[in-house]
Amino acid sequence: MAAKALLVLSLSLLILLNSFSSLTFASDDDEDLSFLEEEDDAVPSSDPDPYDHRDFENYDDLEDDEGSDSSGDHHGSSSYSIPAVDEKDVVVLKDSNFSEFIERNRYVMVEFYAPWCGHCQALAPEYAAAATELKGEGVVLAKVDATEETELAQKYEIQGFPTVYFFVDGVHRDYPGQRSKDGIVTWVKKKTGPGIYNLTTVGEAEQVLTAGSKVVLAFLDSLAGPQADKLAAASRLEDDLSFYQTASPEVAKLFHIDPQVKRPALVLLKKEAEMISHFDGQFTKSAIAQFVKENKLPLVTAFTREVAPVIFENPIKMQFLLFATSNDSENLLPAFQEAAKGFKGKLIFVYVEMDNEDYGKAVSEYFGVSGDAPRVVAYTGNDDSRKFVLDGDLTLRSIKSFAEDFLEDKLKPFYKSDPIPETNDGDVKIVVGNNFDEIVLDESKDVLLEIYAPWCGHCQALEPIYNKLGKHLRGIDSLVIAKMDGVTNEHPRATPDGFPTLLFFPAGNKSFDPITVDTDRTVVAFYKFLKKHASIPFKLQKPAETQKPKDSEDIQTQKSSGEDVKDEL
Repeated sequence: MAAKALLVLSLSLLILLNSFSSLTFASDDDEDLSFLEEEDDAVPSSDPDPYDHRDFENYDDLEDDEGSDSSGDHHGSSSYSIPAVDEKDVVVLKDSNFSEFIERNRYVMVEFYAPWCGHCQALAPEYAAAATELKGEGVVLAKVDATEETELAQKYEIQGFPTVYFFVDGVHRDYPGQRSKDGIVTWVKKKTGPGIYNLTTVGEAEQVLTAGSKVVLAFLDSLAGPQADKLAAASRLEDDLSFYQTASPEVAKLFHIDPQVKRPALVLLKKEAEMISHFDGQFTKSAIAQFVKENKLPLVTAFTREVAPVIFENPIKMQFLLFATSNDSENLLPAFQEAAKGFKGKLIFVYVEMDNEDYGKAVSEYFGVSGDAPRVVAYTGNDDSRKFVLDGDLTLRSIKSFAEDFLEDKLKPFYKSDPIPETNDGDVKIVVGNNFDEIVLDESKDVLLEIYAPWCGHCQALEPIYNKLGKHLRGIDSLVIAKMDGVTNEHPRATPDGFPTLLFFPAGNKSFDPITVDTDRTVVAFYKFLKKHASIPFKLQKPAETQKPKDSEDIQTQKSSGEDVKDEL
């Protein structure tokens, strides 16, 4: 009997606890948030247009912002003039003929492009020239307007422009090579041909030297055998160079190889300041490949839109950039080129002409270089995007010393920052690079940070909602709503993944990575997110002015009730 009574008592207590718990949670779930929903138009939490973004890894964000429309697209860009291109050998593919064409042709290169894309416009003449040269090789170059053929673009998961695929027997792979005629032709020939070519006559050699901008020639005892096999193996590791071999002393002489030299000998020729690079290592696949990697680039690569992919898609990720005007470069480039000789295969040396109207200002701003004074900036590449600035005079000695310290990781990173605002008492706090630690990494505050770009259409649409959130939460001392211009400011703890990026830094946990805010972009959704994740609990008071006045009928009823009470008393 006692056991039965104890069981009943336990069940009763359990029911009461559950009821209390339900009431407690219901108070949160049933919180009246109607005043937050007023005029709350949601902004899509993800970009509905996969092409409305800028590709930071390849500097696709370096378009002229003045030519961009408010949505962040570049439809209206006038900074890049579209060249007249003869595309007679480029096949236009649509959804209606795509599959049949791919089935009928063994080798097809396809460019998915957008008419407004500046990089597509720059690629067009190179692509057309490559199509003409490859026409007789059994390879077809085609293009698809992805803004028109949207189903094809979705099928092949096109995320940016231009996207170039190479189809072999209907199976496609990415084209990772250079966006130039020579780069495309060389890469395609390697994928469809032997990868290494024999030169047996002076006439053939002269033709190669005239046509090729960058070639490798091996002077061998025989065009077949172990030496040729090692050369062929090394050639397969390089997509953007043509490899040749010869056993003819006359051909070797044309390529600046001593006909009496001990074989095998190898040379790399390019039409740059440093035209000839002689190989002096062991004739092995890995040694040849390393030699080519270290010497195929010019000592200093002049930055252009067309060359940008060559720089930023190179296996050598670390870059060393000279920013100078065209007048200053005459005095500085010789020392910069001389310094580059000691770092081949380790650093890519790049010259950016700051006063170039096409790209100078945009690239300079991207790296945080202001004014027109020459600067040298070291860049780790896109993996961690750290930058370092050389202070002091730019001499051969200082440049070499700075490069050595960069490789040994002895330098302090530089991060872009706008000036710290003189006043910062708005509903939404302004964060810049130099006050980031003070505001965002304050351990006593829960901080919601929006990283935006002024040209981003979705950021502009989010702004009134974000401002409204800041206004409603202004009175909560433990909570900070903040924003940072991600174009002109940087911090190692806040790397944007597109714009806008929303990050939450909980109080007392600032040493950990922030929480990415993945929720609907409404005031209510943001509020609920903060309530759930804030380290310091808070309660939002409903503003008195938002309380709706009761209608006249209710007031009259209350009045009558009041009078009745008085009568009873």
